[in-house]
Amino acid sequence: MAFVVGAVDPLEGSVVVLGGSALLLAGEILRVGKQRRLALWISVFALTATGVAMMFFLSSRGGLGGERGYSWWWVVLILPYPAGWLLGIGGLVARGVRWARSR
Repeated sequence: MAFVVGAVDPLEGSVVVLGGSALLLAGEILRVGKQRRLALWISVFALTATGVAMMFFLSSRGGLGGERGYSWWWVVLILPYPAGWLLGIGGLVARGVRWARSR
């Protein structure tokens, strides 16, 4: 739930999204027997953590654009955050489809 709800506000919600991705990774690690999708959740967490860290770094240095901020090309360093989020949403949808088919 935190993974989805935190995306409402990308900057302040990024900590919630990062916590949600950590919980998803922990849940996958704790699943007994079925760890073949572990690489997906490691990737989601790594991408999200990298993007969030860069977003906070750039925010602390004055943000993007304007006179004091960095060039808009620095936004490339933030792209792992939405990429990890989209990959995680895809993983959650796939998990939901598999669960619905098994019922």
